[in-house]
Order: sequence, then C-alpha cells, then structure tokens
Amino acid sequence: MRGHGARYHLSDIVACMCGKVVQTERAVAGVTVVVKPLACTALACSSVWEGTALSDSTPPGATPAGGPTVLRMLLGAQLRRLREAAAITRDDAGYHIRASGSKISRMELGRVSFKERDVTDLLDLYGVRDGAEREKLVQLTREANATPWYQKFADVVPDWLNVYIGLEEAAQLIRYYEVQFVPGLLQTADYARAVIQQGAPGMDPDEVERRVQLRLGRQKLLTRPDPPRLWAIVDEAALRRPSGGRDVHAAQIERLMNLIGEPNITLQVMPFKYGGHAAEGGAFTLMRFPESDLPDIVYMEYLTGAHYIDKPEEVERYAAVMERLSVAATSPDRTRDILTDLLKEI
Repeated sequence: MRGHGARYHLSDIVACMCGKVVQTERAVAGVTVVVKPLACTALACSSVWEGTALSDSTPPGATPAGGPTVLRMLLGAQLRRLREAAAITRDDAGYHIRASGSKISRMELGRVSFKERDVTDLLDLYGVRDGAEREKLVQLTREANATPWYQKFADVVPDWLNVYIGLEEAAQLIRYYEVQFVPGLLQTADYARAVIQQGAPGMDPDEVERRVQLRLGRQKLLTRPDPPRLWAIVDEAALRRPSGGRDVHAAQIERLMNLIGEPNITLQVMPFKYGGHAAEGGAFTLMRFPESDLPDIVYMEYLTGAHYIDKPEEVERYAAVMERLSVAATSPDRTRDILTDLLKEI
C-alpha cells in the first residue's frame, strides 16, 4: 500500500467499519488528494465510516432499541419537533404543564423522566389530534419510564454512568480509544475487579463485587441476537499493564484473543513505536445509533464524572481523530499475533 515511495496522506484513506483500511482510487506522492473511497472487500462489512448513517432509522411501528435512557431521548426529540412545528416557545409549553421553559428543554433532551399527564397536555397544546399518533407517544412515555435492569445497582453507580449504560445498550456502533485499561466490555471478572480496586483502594468488598457484576451484566449486549459492532483501539501500554498480577493479566489477554474471532468485534493496537498520535488528549468513546433522531455521541470519563458531547461539529472532530488512530494503529489482521507475543512475555 505504501509501495513505490508514494506518501499517502490521511485524507487519502479511510478505515472501514470492520477495521480494514480502505485505499482510495488514487494517491499522488506528497499531494493531498481527496477522492471517493473504494468499497471495503471484507465480506462481513457493508458500509464505510464517513459520518453518514449506518442504517435506516427504526421502521414505523417497531420498538426502538435500548433502555429508558434512549427512549426518553427519542420521546424528547419527537416532542421538540411537534413544538417547533406548532411554533410554540419552550416557555409557553412549560407554562401549559405548570412548569418552566428549562423543564421543557430538559424533557426534549431526554434528561428527565416524563409524566404521562404532561405528555398528553403537550400533545393537546401542539395540536396532535390523531389517536394513533397520540397512543404511540403515550406508549413510548410508559416504556421510557420503565425501570432498567441496571437500576438495581444504583447504590454503587453514579447517575452520569447510568446514562452511559443506557446509551451503550442502544448503540449500533461503539468505538473506543483506550490508553489505560482494556475496555470494560472486554474485561474478565478478575481484571475488572483489579481495576476497580486500584481506582478505589479501601472500597468495601461487597461494593467492589456489585460493580464487577454490573460490568459483566453490561457485556451481555455483545452476545445478544442483535449485538452492536464494537471497534476498539487500545494503546499497547494498556495491554502490557499487569493489572491484578501475572495470572489475571494473562487471562485477560487470552480473553481478548478469543473475542477478536467474533464477527462484531474489531481490536487494533496502538504500538509504542508510533510515538505521538492524534488522540494525545486521552481516551474517549464514540457511539452511533440506528435511530435517526439520536445524534452520534462522544463520551469521555474523568475522575468524578463524565462529558457527553453531541454537537455535530465537535463530534466530527472526534470522529476524524478516531479515523487517524485506526490508520496509525496496527492492522486488525495483526492483533492476534501481537497478543500471542505479549502472552509469551507475561
């Protein structure tokens, strides 16, 4: 691909959803050329990541994927569209349900629960008279207020992480760049336990175990009938860091070797030898959803909370960084060999 002395620029190549680097139709040495990317030849892949939707939105009448978090976002987006179509301000809508404009804003962003009475009052205000449409939105309200499976861990999980778990369950594509640890969805129980204990020394053992069980519960989405595509780029340092000791470390590497054979999982390694790269700012996760009403979301965690970014112009910058990382990292075809060599060194 780099033969004959040609120097390819990042604008000349894209990385396919399956992790395969796809070369464009042509490249000119030393000159940035932006041309239409060729289709990926991987049999399991049907699209190229270019910032466009991965699939059509949820078919009419179908139940959207994901738990209450995502359903609230979908309901909020539909209420916002109806309000704007009726040319009604947030303040006026808030007054109608005995609330404020800021409450309407939080509802439309899916950040609060919905009272069925508030929804029906808003539908009246917005002029929604069709019985079928009203019933659909009322039913969506009930589903959005359902208790998710992970609610039973609320005593050990902060609210900001609950939001992430809901988004994770609804995502069609989850892309990681991780520098410190193996991504949570790929961790063994012992490795997860070691990571949790390292991050919170002195934590009550029962709380540690509950956090481990939550993490293992999250992993079930990878083996459900309609699993998301998970594409992780992991820094070599994270793979070499012996969290939990030699045996735990070795078992974690073996698990990764087993997982990379799954059709919905792609793993790349960012090697030490590459030096500086596009994501020197740290780890982040990029999620995409099948529903057209949901924007792509970037998630970045810090010590006491997390940032959620959904502004298109900002998400595009992170998507571009992820593409550069996928090009700079080793090919997914080499991941098994890298893990095998690492396992021999442990």
